[in-house]
Amino acid sequence: MRRRERRMWQPGLPWALALLVTAAASGPSAEPADPASIFADLSPAELRAVRAFLMERPELGLSPSRGGTLAKNSLFLVELLPPPKRSALRFLEHGGARPRREARAVLFFGAQAEPNVTELAVGPLPRPSSYRALPSRGGRAVPFWARPMTRLEYELLHRALVAALAPLEPLLREATGFGFQNCSERCLTFSDVAPRGLGPGERRTWLVIQRFVEGFFLHPAGLEVLLDHRDRDPRRWAVLRLWYNGRYFGSVRELAESHARGALPLARLPEPPARQLFSSYEPRGRLPGGTPADDAHGAKVCEPQGRRYRLRGNRLEYGGWSLAFRLRSSAGLQLFDVRFDGERVAYELSVQEAIAFYGGHSPAAMQTKYMDAGWAMGASSYELARGVDCPETATFLDAHHLLDADGPVRFRRALCVFELPTGVPLRRHFDSDFQGGFHFYAGLEGRALVLRTTSTVYNYDYIWDFLLYPNGVLESKVHATGYIHATFYTPQGRRYGSRVHSHLLGNIHTHLVHYKVDLDVAGSGNSFETMDIRFENISSPWSAGARVVQPWLHREPRRREREAALPLHRPAPRYLLFSNPRRRNRWGHRRTFRLQLSSHAGPVLPRGWQEERGVTWARYHLAVTRRHENEPSSSSIYTQNNPWDPPVTFESFIRDNETIEDQDLVAWVTVGFLHVPHAEDIPNTATPGNAVGFFLRPFNFFSEDPSVASRAPVIVRPLDPPACSRLHIQRWTPASPGPCVDPEPFTYNGTYREV
Repeated sequence: MRRRERRMWQPGLPWALALLVTAAASGPSAEPADPASIFADLSPAELRAVRAFLMERPELGLSPSRGGTLAKNSLFLVELLPPPKRSALRFLEHGGARPRREARAVLFFGAQAEPNVTELAVGPLPRPSSYRALPSRGGRAVPFWARPMTRLEYELLHRALVAALAPLEPLLREATGFGFQNCSERCLTFSDVAPRGLGPGERRTWLVIQRFVEGFFLHPAGLEVLLDHRDRDPRRWAVLRLWYNGRYFGSVRELAESHARGALPLARLPEPPARQLFSSYEPRGRLPGGTPADDAHGAKVCEPQGRRYRLRGNRLEYGGWSLAFRLRSSAGLQLFDVRFDGERVAYELSVQEAIAFYGGHSPAAMQTKYMDAGWAMGASSYELARGVDCPETATFLDAHHLLDADGPVRFRRALCVFELPTGVPLRRHFDSDFQGGFHFYAGLEGRALVLRTTSTVYNYDYIWDFLLYPNGVLESKVHATGYIHATFYTPQGRRYGSRVHSHLLGNIHTHLVHYKVDLDVAGSGNSFETMDIRFENISSPWSAGARVVQPWLHREPRRREREAALPLHRPAPRYLLFSNPRRRNRWGHRRTFRLQLSSHAGPVLPRGWQEERGVTWARYHLAVTRRHENEPSSSSIYTQNNPWDPPVTFESFIRDNETIEDQDLVAWVTVGFLHVPHAEDIPNTATPGNAVGFFLRPFNFFSEDPSVASRAPVIVRPLDPPACSRLHIQRWTPASPGPCVDPEPFTYNGTYREV
């Protein structure tokens, strides 16, 4: 490979040349007119422009991402760097200058004596002409061993594994009928777990060997391998330990010789069937009798008079709501400038991190503590199926990511937007006359607008939703589905889960998801208080000597950050209230929004224990902090491989215990659930019962329910009470919804390619 002279960026190097401005001036911007575009993801043209600009800088010495060696400088990630909030609000509210549009670029500097990971801000877009270093913790660059995995490293890992396990081919063929050597259809594969070690500086990964069949996550072969791959030269990689069918071995040779002597208890796996494999979606068995045929289509969503929402670029409007959205490659959905009836409710709502911490008898299960931002869960947004993942009526949107690639990759139908009948009235009342008739009936149909994407992070599929309701309520929800992370069954494993097939253990794990909610309730100056009930025992004012026990409202203003950090091991107060102390509704109440959790979250590790330092946000149901521009995220893409000394430590956000009264506040929300896998998780975990999230609900923000403005209610009044034989029916929409079937057949593409 042709090499060129490179300038190596090191942590202590002065950044005299870090801000580089080209001689050519940028031309006029072709930005879309909508103000929401300041938050829009980078277009394919912008992604290409950033990559081309950086590749041409001789001092960076960048090589293509694909091919070559690990000892090279390469561009790993390019995504939007959102503008500072102050600049954005000056533009959105006061007609100020459009904020400078910039990209965040993650570079791997592997071709130097002390390799590292460096992040740059590149701009202005669409024609970049300069870059600068983004600040890092303590001014230290991210260590190279903490970088996320790349396709190149996986290719080298597979090659090293196949070579190292060659002496075990007879064992693997005899036990599984599959192998690594010269295989075509009967091949073995592997899944890797993380963190990749037990402390800083390590990059050694446990690999679970599996038969490569449909749903291979559920087909472990009984072999797990610990491979050290820290060195940039794969020739120095080595297998350190192995685990087979409950026993540990110090080397490949030791395991191979044990098998050759006949001293190894072999776990022989049954031949997988050609059809109706237990890990597949192919129908098998029978539904309970007495139900209508299951081979007919079920109920469908329809839009009888067309779409009732407006989508303009990344601006979404519906029923009084307005927001901007983007899909970050690193961490997924992010909403900005969320408004109802023109008033901002939140500046930002975004997914920060999703983790799953496991337990088990095998080393891979013991070691598995997944932190999915480190696996680029935002760029794992594969195609949504029309009529399954989203209704046929949905609007589908593509996404473009430049992650571990030499150009932008188009992900077809990565997001969808649709209006959903909730199946339950938003509100209703039947006013009985208690004589067999009624005074009136009134009801308002329930519906919501859904913005959806998914993250398929290897085995698990997360379905991410933001729902907008016409009464000013916003819901954030995530469903967990996909394949369980399972290991080879041993009798000792029953302590850590359930046996779900002949050679399969479903391992216990806890899912936690972290959100950032930058609230601006009637303005940026907000305060936080909690409210719940207490009971009082008082003398009855109307009956001498009698007592009355009744609830009363206990309000607790939380004036500092430590007071506003609600620990996960204790129940949180049921009312979490964010208000503007200077703004009131018609009835004299502070204008307030309530944060309501839908969660069964519990601790994942004891406080302060090694890997727990990387997820200190998981200590709290909710933590409320003063907003700072240098605290944009609670996690990072590097935490997965360095949880012991992570570049972002959430606990530091609240350590200084700042005042949070009448300040710009951020609510950091943790939701989750414990999952003890069971037989019904085969072939996949189902969504019912596996959804968590939170609501943002107006609480005295308005003077009445804003959905009274809807033209969709139905009111029925009898004209001849109490006979009720003649009725007056009022509605403000057409009497009949009209036809509701879309004749277009199902189609799917499934590809994601460079564009």
